[in-house]
Parts: sequence; C-alpha cells; structure tokens
Amino acid sequence: MNAAASTQQEIFRKRMPIVVTVLVLASVGLMGRLVSFQLPFDPAVQSYLDQMRDAGYTRTLELAAARGNIYDRHGEVLAVNTLEYRIGASPNLVSDARVLATELALILDLPELEIYEKLTADTQWELLAARVPAETAARVRALDAVELTMEAVPRRSYPQGPVGSQLIGFVGGDLIGYFGVEGYYNDQLRGRVREREVSNIPFDVPILDWQEDRGSDVVLTIDRDVQYVAESELLNAISTTGAVSGTILVMNPRTGDILAMANFPTFDPNVYSEAQDTRVWNNPAISAQYEPGSVMKVLTVAAALDSGAITPDYWYNDQGILSQAGIEVRNWDRAAHGAVDVTQILVQSLNVGAATIALDMGTTEFYQGITDFGIGRLTGVDLEGEQPGQMHVPGDEEWSESNLLTNSYGQGVAVTPLQMLTAVNAIANGGLMMQPRIVYQIIDGDTVIPSRTANLGRPISAETARIVTDMMVEVVSSGLDDSAAVPGYTIAGKTGTAEIPTAVGYEQASSIVTFVGFLPADDPQISVLIRLDRPREYWSSLTAAPVFRRLTERLVILLEIPTDAVRFQLAAEGGAVSEIRR
Repeated sequence: MNAAASTQQEIFRKRMPIVVTVLVLASVGLMGRLVSFQLPFDPAVQSYLDQMRDAGYTRTLELAAARGNIYDRHGEVLAVNTLEYRIGASPNLVSDARVLATELALILDLPELEIYEKLTADTQWELLAARVPAETAARVRALDAVELTMEAVPRRSYPQGPVGSQLIGFVGGDLIGYFGVEGYYNDQLRGRVREREVSNIPFDVPILDWQEDRGSDVVLTIDRDVQYVAESELLNAISTTGAVSGTILVMNPRTGDILAMANFPTFDPNVYSEAQDTRVWNNPAISAQYEPGSVMKVLTVAAALDSGAITPDYWYNDQGILSQAGIEVRNWDRAAHGAVDVTQILVQSLNVGAATIALDMGTTEFYQGITDFGIGRLTGVDLEGEQPGQMHVPGDEEWSESNLLTNSYGQGVAVTPLQMLTAVNAIANGGLMMQPRIVYQIIDGDTVIPSRTANLGRPISAETARIVTDMMVEVVSSGLDDSAAVPGYTIAGKTGTAEIPTAVGYEQASSIVTFVGFLPADDPQISVLIRLDRPREYWSSLTAAPVFRRLTERLVILLEIPTDAVRFQLAAEGGAVSEIRR
C-alpha cells in the first residue's frame, strides 16, 4: 500500500464517525417528524388546512332569520314572510348542458346562452338565479336534475298592498328594513343573522330552519279599517278637488295612538323598486314641512289665554290692516271688521287679530307658548324619517320682528302634519300633549312588551283647553256653513289656508289647505287632520272641511262613537262612553 492510499484511508476513518452521527441525527429527526404527524395540529394550522381541503366543496352563507310579522291593533296582518329560492348548479355534474339550459331558460325567463355558459363553467358551483318565486322553484324541482340546488330565501310580503305603505316601509333585497316601521324597528324585526357552511354537492343538501332565531312581531296602533277608509277618502278628495298630493291623519288624542296615516301619492311595498320616483318612499305625514296657515291661530289664542296676556272677554278694533315691524298685515278678505272678540278672531280667521294678540303677548311669551306646543321640534314618533319643522326665534340670525306677527297666523313657520295634529291634540286632551306612537306592543316569543304612552308636557291648563275648544266649536257651527259639521255630533275644528313659499316670495293662486278637528268636542274620541296640496279651490273651507265631514261620517259608524244625544242619555242614567270600542 503506497503512502497516498494510506492517507485516504486515514481520512475516511476520521470522517466516518461524523457521517454516522449526521445520519443518526437525521434519522431521529425524521422519526420525530413522523411521530408529530400523529399529534393534533395547532388550531390555526388545522383551520387553514380544513379551509384548503373544503374550498371546492363548501361555501359560507349568511342566512337571515325570518323577520317578525307586523299586525294592526286587531291582529290583521300587514307584513309577513314568504319563501323564494336561490337556484344554483354544479357544472361538473351536468351531463347535457344544452338541453338543461333550454329547459331552465324557459322556466326562469333568462337568456339560454347565459345559463349554458354557467352550466359549462370550470367551477364547482354557479348561481343561476338569486330570487325565484316558490311556484317557479317547483317547476325547476320537477326537472329532477341532481346537478341543480335550491336554497330557501325569505322574502317580505305585504298582504294589504299599498294600504299603509309609507308608515310600514319595506324590506330591501338585502333583507334590511327601510322607512316606516320596517326601518325604525329593523333590529327587533329582523332576528339574528347566522352563518352556515353549506355543501356545493347537490347530494349533500343541508336542512336549515329559517324560522330559527326569528325576529319579534310588532303590533301597531293602526286600525286597518280606519286606514282603508282614510285612504279611500283621500283618493276621493284628490280626484274631486284636483289636489296633487295630500295627507290624512286620524289619532286618539288621549293616548297619542295613530289610528290611520294616509298619504297620496303612495306605492306598493311588494314592488317598491317599481316606483317611478323614489321620493314616494318617504312619509309626508312626518317629513313634509309646510306653512300651516290659520290653523296656527288656535295655538296663538291658547298660548295667550294661558299666559294671561288676554282673557276670554278680550276684544280689539279691527281696521283690516296692521302696520308694524316694517310689514303690513291684512285679513284674508281685505276687510275691516270693527269690534271683534277673541272667539270671532278664530271664527272669521282674522290675521290682524292673531297678530294683535301676538304683540300683546310679546316675543318671550309668544315663542315660549308656541314652543311648548312642540312647534319646531320632533314629536318623537316611532317612525323613520321624521322632520322637526322650523320656527325661527329671537336670537336666530334669520329671525326679525316681523316674524312675531306672521308666525301668529301660520306664515313663516313650518310644521309637519303630525306635528300640527299633536299640538291641537293638547287642546282636545285637556291641555296634556301626548307623544304620538305607531307601535302598540312587541311580541318576542312568549314575552309581550307593551309600548308605553308618554306625554310631551302640558302647554296649557285644562281650563284654557276647555275655553279654546268652545271657540273651535263655534268655528265649525257658525263659521263654515256646516261644511265640516256631522249631524248628531259637536265638532271642534279650524281651517288653514296657506300660501306656498318660493325662493323669492309666494306662489300666486296656489295654496296648501288644512283642516284640523276632533269629536265629540266635550269628550274627544278621535282627532283628524286633512291636508291637500294645490287644490283647484283656494280656500280650506271649500276643500279640506268637506273632506273632514265625509271622513268623520264614516268613522263614527266604523268606530261606534255614539251621538251626543245617546251619550247624554247614558250620562243621565249613570253610564258613560269613555273610549273607542274598537
């Protein structure tokens, strides 16, 4: 053996232990790794591997629980749930895409080419139709095609159609409530949204209970029959007066319960997306702000009496014009009426009289009194979209001394119909102003949660309310030629005819007319507001007042409100009628 070979062997012998050691360590490492595979993975790693494994076979769906139903005060259904279906397909299972595409195109009313492209796509699952009616889904199911999947999707249905649509609102395609009760009480109605892993394999159909975690039911103060009568009378009024829009409100002044809230134009919440103008989704009864005109005079008189600025014996010399604060206030008839007492200010609806009273009160007492009636602030009604109206007061940049005069007879101040009726309700309710409400109770499973009545304060005393009520009775009995009178009942009411403001003044020959009234005057069961926009006849006494009469003639029968004679007879016999029977 030569020296070179001997050296190589020596090097080999020295390196052999190192190589063996490395091999042994590597073997131990491999054995350890093999053993580790038998142990549980880190949760994060395991979740990632599961997602990778199931990515092509499952998908995560957000499933909305069934919404709660909406009922009127007598249990009549106003909003319920129905089922539609989401239709999908697994392209890798389709045997004859052309035939299936032809059949589905006829049933789903979709382009055949579009369906064919989805049935031949290189994916695990394709959505063919997002929302299909139950009857259409039944036709798809009759194809008996295992490559198709159908998943139930809840849909909102409104059995009464457009009746009460703007106060109820609607549910969008995202299953969220918008406007009205659906919007305001969305959290209570919608239930809990759940996430579910569902298979893309049509043979593995999950069983899902969409009634699980359903929302609460909501019972409204609305009376469906009263709502229908109000809407039918409003449509008749629009037709006969030529008005372009309008609102009718019916309330119980004692509780603040809204019995009807009718508007025109309106829409069908079942097909809300077909509305030509989406502004129709808004509820004008709580969002349309307008100058109320002479209806405001009853608040001016009530506030003045309550503050002591005037007494029921108050009178002034009406000369037909009042020049003050840089403006001239004139009566509607441009006439001077001489010696006029406070009752005749309302009966003859004299602007000069209202402005004179406001001057006697002064800015502080006047604006405090009108603010106490809630003018210029939200009523807090439980509906989405309420507006507060607008009334500038001393200290505001837009206020001037002339506002004191014009505000007294309803000009330069904006209200909503509900705000105006709520204020007049304080007079009907002995001076106590109740907060309007639309929900009577919420039913959450076996738990019934009543909606509490709440008052917004006492703007006037009971005695002042009685005095002003008597004046409003005189308005109807001797100031309107029976246009608002209902035989057998004593009515308290007031008309309002307002000009329509523009950016540079007021429209010519156009008006917004209002009539507010309640009955029976001595024991009010209902209060009503009629508003019509731009009728052919300019004055409220010729348009809104007759609508009030026709409506209340139907309501006293529907609500079984006895005549004055019957009530007085009951009282003489020791009985009483204290509330609406319905």
